[in-house]
Amino acid sequence: MKIIIDILHPAHVHFFKNFILDMQQDGHEILVTTRSKDITTNLLDQYKIPYTKISDSKIGLVGMATELISRTRKFIKIAKEFKPDVLMGEHGTTIAIAGKLLKVPSLVYWDTEVAKLVNTITYPLATTVYTPTSYTGKVHGHHVTYKGYQKLAYLHPNQFTPNKDILKKYNITQEKDQKNGFVLIRFVAFKYNHDKDCIGIKNKIDFVQEIAKHQKVYISSESPLPEELKPYELKIDVTDIFDIMSQASLYIGESPTMATEAALLGVPSVYISNSPRGYITELHEKYKLVIWAQTERDGLKESINILTNKESKTTWQKRKETMLKDMIDVTEWMKETVKNKDWKKK
Repeated sequence: MKIIIDILHPAHVHFFKNFILDMQQDGHEILVTTRSKDITTNLLDQYKIPYTKISDSKIGLVGMATELISRTRKFIKIAKEFKPDVLMGEHGTTIAIAGKLLKVPSLVYWDTEVAKLVNTITYPLATTVYTPTSYTGKVHGHHVTYKGYQKLAYLHPNQFTPNKDILKKYNITQEKDQKNGFVLIRFVAFKYNHDKDCIGIKNKIDFVQEIAKHQKVYISSESPLPEELKPYELKIDVTDIFDIMSQASLYIGESPTMATEAALLGVPSVYISNSPRGYITELHEKYKLVIWAQTERDGLKESINILTNKESKTTWQKRKETMLKDMIDVTEWMKETVKNKDWKKK
């Protein structure tokens, strides 16, 4: 089988990585197209996944429209030469348009309800839209749900085993004493169309300093940090983030993706934002793996409560096991549905 996978964001690399490697080992031919977006190409390089870059990430409606038109033209040209059996991607606008024009099946995997403009364009054109059962948005088109989270494609225990020695590589110390653990904080840039009106942690310096009174802090940030916070910056190889995250006492941040990743690893997770996601709601209400705080003040309070409770990590690990009993190995499910061409089934 010949497959084109269009990757637009660093998280998409993680989502498709194991699928790509497994399918290639099984003899399938895969071509990856991508764009320059944060560390996307860096991750692909680190994982030794060959790719063709067909656009540079742009922001704003005009910039996004310009990029979409340009990259879709390039994608169609590549697809005509490669002659794929199927197109796959998260987000999926380019593959949905190209697939419709070229009469090639397009499979879109998505979990973000707030990307309304993208979803309105993509869903009716895609052959099949796959979402987690926690997804709350309306899908106009062929819609299939699965019992899982997109992040389980790479963080399910069948797909990921943390490297317990990773902390030594970066001289991150962690003793059994709770006071000697560490907190991972993530700040996002809120610069994209679906980030409009989003509110996260405004008083970043004060917030970090309060958390640092309880445990050592490491910060991952999309935007440059102010001078006061640069000593806290986490400088690592991009492929080591999940090994480090898995050993944190707590994740705090504005990123729903990283909040979910931490939760799926059994790490106490506090998501501070007013931007909703179906999977965040489910993890918050049903499994209690994510504490969703819609204000900075509530987020700080919840974070300190977790850090001062010696049973927090044990509690979250038990909650993780409960969640996993309900969920599938997403990568194995993707492989099975693609090999069996299940997208043809209504």
